[in-house]
Order: sequence, then C-alpha cells, then structure tokens
Amino acid sequence: MLVLFSVAAAAQTRTTADSSSQQPPGGVPSSPLTIHIGDADLLFGGFIDATAIRRTVNTGSGLGTSFGTIPMGNTVAGHMNDTQFSSQNSRLSLQATGKAGTADLKGSLEVDFLGNAPNGLNVTSNSNTLRMRVFWGQYRQGGFEFLAGQSWSLMTPNRTGLSPETADVFFSQTVDPNYQVGLTWGRTMQFRLTTHPRDSFTAAVAIENPDQYVGSGVRLPAGFPSGEVDTGASVNDVPNPFPDIIGKIAFDPKIGRTHQHIDAAVLVRNFKTYNLGSETAFNKTGIGGELNAVIEPTPSIRLVASGFYSSGGGRYIANANLPDLIVNHDASMTLVTTWSSLFGTELQAGSKTNVYAYYSATHADPAVTTDVDGSAIGFGVPGSTTANEQIAEVTAGVTQTFFRDPKIGGIQFMAQYSHVRRTPFSVPSGTPADASVNMLYFNVRYFLP
Repeated sequence: MLVLFSVAAAAQTRTTADSSSQQPPGGVPSSPLTIHIGDADLLFGGFIDATAIRRTVNTGSGLGTSFGTIPMGNTVAGHMNDTQFSSQNSRLSLQATGKAGTADLKGSLEVDFLGNAPNGLNVTSNSNTLRMRVFWGQYRQGGFEFLAGQSWSLMTPNRTGLSPETADVFFSQTVDPNYQVGLTWGRTMQFRLTTHPRDSFTAAVAIENPDQYVGSGVRLPAGFPSGEVDTGASVNDVPNPFPDIIGKIAFDPKIGRTHQHIDAAVLVRNFKTYNLGSETAFNKTGIGGELNAVIEPTPSIRLVASGFYSSGGGRYIANANLPDLIVNHDASMTLVTTWSSLFGTELQAGSKTNVYAYYSATHADPAVTTDVDGSAIGFGVPGSTTANEQIAEVTAGVTQTFFRDPKIGGIQFMAQYSHVRRTPFSVPSGTPADASVNMLYFNVRYFLP
C-alpha cells in the first residue's frame, strides 16, 4: 500500500479555506444566525468568495482544476493564458439539530454555485448555478450513528475521527475547489453506520453510490456499447451491479494539548459488462486500501500522512482522469492499478496567519490489449495523450484572517500557488513528453458568524 506522508503544521482551525462557516467545537451553536424552533436549533452559515485565477495555460475547467486534462504545449490551449474572476465558490450552509427521546438528530446541507454552467455564462449575467455539496441526516444513539444522504465519501481522509462534518475532513487548505491532485475524495450518496466503542476509537462501514468509470483515457473496443461504462458523460445512465463498500477505522489519542489521528480504509467494488453477441456477462471485483495519519508535535504543527492503492479504484483519485478498468475485445474487463500520495505542511504562524505547502502525485499502470482487428485498445495505448502515467502537483499558500467577530463574522485573504505536471504513457512523435501549468489563486472571503 502506498503511504502518503503529509507534514502539516498548525492546529487546524475553523479559519481554513473550506471550513470557516462550520459549527464551533462542542456542537453548541453560538452564532446569532441560530434559530430555535421548539427543541430544535437551525444554524445558518456560509461565506462569500471573490476569487481571481491566473493560469499559464487554458485548462478549460473553470474555477476548479481538471488535473488529468492539462493541455499539451503543442496545442492552442497550451499557449493561451487564462485569467478568471469568480464568486462561484461562495457557499450557504444549514445545520439542524434536535432530539428524539434520548437520541440526537442532525441534518446538514451545503450548497455552492459550481453547478453545470449555462451557455454564455460569463457574457452578461454570470448566472452561476446552485449545486448540492452535501445533504445528509444523522441519527445518533449512544455510541452508534446512522447517516443517510450525500456526504463526503468514507474514503476521504479525516482529521478527526470518522466525522462527516466538512471541518473534520482532510481535503487540504487550497483555494482550488478541486483541492490537490492525488487526494482521494468524493461527495457521494451513501448509507453509513458508525460506532464509537471508546472516545479514541471509531469504526464505520458505508455503502456508496457506484460508478464504473473509464474516463477519456481508455480506448474501448470497436462496437462496444460505451453506455456500459462511464466515459465522463454528464448523465447518470451507466448501469452498476452493486454499491461500493467501504470499511474504515480511526484512532484519536490525545497527548497533552495535542491531538493525534490515524485511520485506515478498505474499498470493495464490483463491475459488470455484457457481450450481446456471445450472450456472456463478465464480472470483476475491485479492491483498494488507504492509510492516513495526522500527527501534532505541538498544537501549532500538524503532520499528515495518507496513501491510497487500488486495483479498480481510480475513480476515487478525483479529477485525475484515471480509470477503474479497461474493456477487452470480448467485453471482458481488466482492472487498472492506481495509487497516489500526498506530502504537506501546515503551520499556524500566528493567531491570524496560516501557511501551508503540499506535494502530491498519482500514478497508474498501463493496461493495453488488442482489438479483433489487431489495433491497440485499453489504457496507455501508443500515441494517446489522454492516458496519464503520472500527475504531480506542488502547492504553497497562505490564509490571513483580518478579523473575526462572533456577531458579524470575519474577513480572510487567501493566496495559493501551484505547479502541476502530467505525464502520459506515450505521445505522438513531435509532441512534448508532458504538460504543465502554473496557477495563482487569490481570494477574499467574508464568512458569516
């Protein structure tokens, strides 16, 4: 299993790039935006983002970076700089808490404006589309929790326990809403059962929405119905035989004033294809594993380690265009081996300043075979610039909080620099061996109290 070591400084505060609007520690709403209705509390939150982006090439992906499709230097897009202003990452959140007898009830909703864009989005009206990020309900009785709805995938690394709360999940502190290449994450519809035998130990199992994904980097056999697999379509019409199953455990010991965290996850998936000509069905079982650790040498320094390895789990390495499988000439499948790692540093440099740096990389093995006519098919065929062997990213950034007031909220400034390089297995003669981009993000955020 590939282990991802991330050095992070700074006790993670609620001022990080994606968690400033969350409920304060202890679960007791203290915001003036809290509404009390009977025995229930409704806590409104969110933030307004004003983001400026500068990229040295045109990735064509908007505010979030599509790491797996950075254009090559011999294309027009590879010679076009990209400057954008956007408020799409602005967010609204609502959390409801209540009681049912001795059980605790909680519901959480987060939305932003990064939904599918209408035609002519930036011409006049800039009518950004509302998008559901998470929307789940949770029932907790004693040491047991049951969650249903769309939440962060259980494969996403945690900072604390196995909590589904956005502030307790590790997805870096970057301004880029697609975070860091190589990070395993998703926000999926799921049913999750969690148990807390001890304060320092948590275990959970989830069944999550499946998707047998091949992306644009796989060359399918001629005549194969592409609707049997997800090639990156925006419609939900891909058949899936069984939900993804994820099991995870976490340890959270405390040493003095510092908090330590270790978690490990196992992924099991099932895929199916069908050959109409031979009336044959094919099944494959994919597996994956992940190990994460968050170590605090001091309250102001956080060290994070995480790694992912899979046979058939490329979908979980988000925005890297790495497939779960390839389809052979007879419609049978071969699983693709993928793995990723991330190293980073987060430092609380002062009461209002947080600094971070990350290095991450993702890799894939080729899976190439031949079609009935002898042509190459699969992942990594000669001359394919879309089949990535490796993608690596270096990121550094800072978050400066100007003020924070429990009654009126606060204002932050964020800056991020990233260099991303993707390397295909094979490119045509005369084509650069890899593609790269330098990116600058600047963001001003007003967050609600």
